Amino acid sequence: MEQIKAYIDQIATISKEDWTFFASKLKRSTIPKKTIFLKINEIENHISFIESGVVRLYIPKENPEKEITFGFSFKDQFISAYDSFLTQKPSLYQLQALTETSLLSISYQDLQEVYKTTQIGNLIGRLTAERLFLIKSKREQNLLNLTAEERYLKLFKERPELIKIIPLKYISSYIGVTAQALSRIRKRL
Repeated sequence: MEQIKAYIDQIATISKEDWTFFASKLKRSTIPKKTIFLKINEIENHISFIESGVVRLYIPKENPEKEITFGFSFKDQFISAYDSFLTQKPSLYQLQALTETSLLSISYQDLQEVYKTTQIGNLIGRLTAERLFLIKSKREQNLLNLTAEERYLKLFKERPELIKIIPLKYISSYIGVTAQALSRIRKRL
């Protein structure tokens, strides 16, 4: 609970009462390595804070080699199929724990109650949504403005631990190249 409290303290000042109410709605869970914990066509009913671990967001394909990885979330970040969470409609992608992952989750219904009951709820919700948007926007801009090699270098400059944790096939999909092209990029570097 201390990690999520520290995260919230960075973006807003929260009263003890509001924190106690919000914290009472959080549920801790541990997702085993390689587990898909939200499948395509399921409705996302939680937004979660990652206490430890790495989560991959991806579009599954019949041929696993053709899966499209379009996001990763790490320790001290929120994770959700956020569009499904907001609309309460089926997700078009899946969430998979790449490592054993510890989450603190709040349900859609409980979050609505936090918004209604606390003074700080809407501010935290808005600021969290803004951060998720900025991550998405940055990724889109990188795909449009950087070469595959530049995207690879930037990814590992920002997250050097990735090379040890995430399989290269997911990294190649994430930066928008084939596994063979990534192999050539790595050889050049």
